[in-house]
Amino acid sequence: MKFFLDTANIEDIRKGVSLGLVDGVTTNPSLVAKEGKSLEDVAKEICDLVDGPVSLEVVSTESKDIIEEARRLAKVHENAVVKIPMIEEGLKALKVVSQEGIRVNVTLIFSATQALLAAKNGAIIVSPFVGRLDDISTDGMDLISDILTIYDNYGFDTEVLVASIRSPMHVLQSALMGAHIATMPYKIMEQMVKHPLSEIGLKKFLADWEKHKQLVHD
Repeated sequence: MKFFLDTANIEDIRKGVSLGLVDGVTTNPSLVAKEGKSLEDVAKEICDLVDGPVSLEVVSTESKDIIEEARRLAKVHENAVVKIPMIEEGLKALKVVSQEGIRVNVTLIFSATQALLAAKNGAIIVSPFVGRLDDISTDGMDLISDILTIYDNYGFDTEVLVASIRSPMHVLQSALMGAHIATMPYKIMEQMVKHPLSEIGLKKFLADWEKHKQLVHD
């Protein structure tokens, strides 16, 4: 399973990279806006740190404009993947740019049929949002299961990237289902590292070792 960081914050990406766990990065207009820099500048900084796919999202909503923007973003760096929203105009643009060899991550997926359409039009990644479905009392993980089953049925190579992850449990459930990628804020990655019994166990080991050293010296 690949782990992506869902952020445009360079410091968080540095911390994730230092753990050796970052296989890629996903961004969106909201995350980039928080950094107060242009998308191109943020993208180049991220691509210098991460040797893996970096998703950069279009902000256009008409197919002609999405196509032009996708072509421009794809040239920012060899690792750039263009994020296109799941709308009719996005599907039109996806068909064109995927045939040009531009790698596309279709975002804002909330149904299995949307994921099916994206795969048929050439998306290399789809991003279903589990947390936002949970927010409206729908089990987001059921969507992941359905998409994986459909892709397996028809042999699609499109990868399922679980987005809007709110807890380590979302990551666990995604891994158990066989999702290809989980993208998360750095704080979720931190939470996955920690367990109270690990900390208690380490504290006891170190305390016992200190006692041992004192006995040896005495």
